[in-house]
Amino acid sequence: MRVMLTGGGTGGHIYPALAFAKQIKKEHPDAELLYVGTSRGLEAEIVPREGIPFESIEITGFKRKLSFHNLRTLYLFLKGVHSMKKRIRSFRPDMVVGTGGYVAGPVVYAASRMSVPTMIHEQNVIPGLTNQFLARFADRICVSFAGSAKYFPEDKVVVTGNPRATDVKDADPIKGRQSLHLPHDKKIVLIAGGSRGAEPINEAVLSVLPDFEREPNIHFIYVTGDVHYEKMKEQLGDLDQLSNVTIRPFLYNMPEVLAATDLIVNRAGASFLAEITSLGIPSILIPSPYVTNNHQEKNARWMEEQGASVMVLERDLEGRLLLDQIKRILENEQLWTKMKSAAEKMGKPDAAPRMVEEMDRLLS
Repeated sequence: MRVMLTGGGTGGHIYPALAFAKQIKKEHPDAELLYVGTSRGLEAEIVPREGIPFESIEITGFKRKLSFHNLRTLYLFLKGVHSMKKRIRSFRPDMVVGTGGYVAGPVVYAASRMSVPTMIHEQNVIPGLTNQFLARFADRICVSFAGSAKYFPEDKVVVTGNPRATDVKDADPIKGRQSLHLPHDKKIVLIAGGSRGAEPINEAVLSVLPDFEREPNIHFIYVTGDVHYEKMKEQLGDLDQLSNVTIRPFLYNMPEVLAATDLIVNRAGASFLAEITSLGIPSILIPSPYVTNNHQEKNARWMEEQGASVMVLERDLEGRLLLDQIKRILENEQLWTKMKSAAEKMGKPDAAPRMVEEMDRLLS
């Protein structure tokens, strides 16, 4: 069996694809995989680390408004389709699977035009532009949330959950603590800003970092994002002087660190929500206001309504407010337990096997 995977730009598209790839290899050990992404996206760095062959194409995303940029994007899309048809002929995939991001467009479209079975996965309640376009060409559409089904052809949709949930469900918390030399006698709070980091969250954390040092029962992990790390180092000086704060630009073993986490502060991307619900982690969600259709706020409100999270809008975000919310949850054992239970009830740890099951059904 040969499977071509595509999806990129952010971890929200990449990690579900990798989780799906891992499940394929588990159920079909002889399967050959090929991942197609862009050279500028996170996938170019993350995918090769997983030992999966990686190839890149040049492509940009369409703007929702008419612009000259879209003319170039259309040219690159057609060029990408042409090059992918050549690659499909040489790799001869039995299945092509896209998990979103503009790179998935020419890859899945080219496969469909060549009568290669195709499947796409939508992580958010509100579908992205690429998956909306590909819906008419894909043979199967897997979604994380039942609420997404109404945006796609009814006869193609299957609610599987997000495969990233499967990838993290058995993560080892002991390895997570050991990897960052975390204390065993403190609550662990992980603060991040999505796969690329978020400057507003960084600024809020910086404003109360001295107060973190005055919380003896908490150890903070602060993930700045690669693009913000050097700036943060300049502002903070000697990071080794922070006794109960661990600062990193990025975590390549995020599932293990998540498994060791008692409370997380992050954006509200769908793949991230799949991870924390699979592990049952209470959360403070700060949805990005810069995403398509404001889908992160919809995700965060849904989590808050279920009792698993507290939502703080970016416009209301302040360092002191953030720290007060962290302390309120961790110092109230009943509240923390209730949030953890609510998160666990929402988890779908069997998502990746269900996607492989759909793939096998298409190929049978």
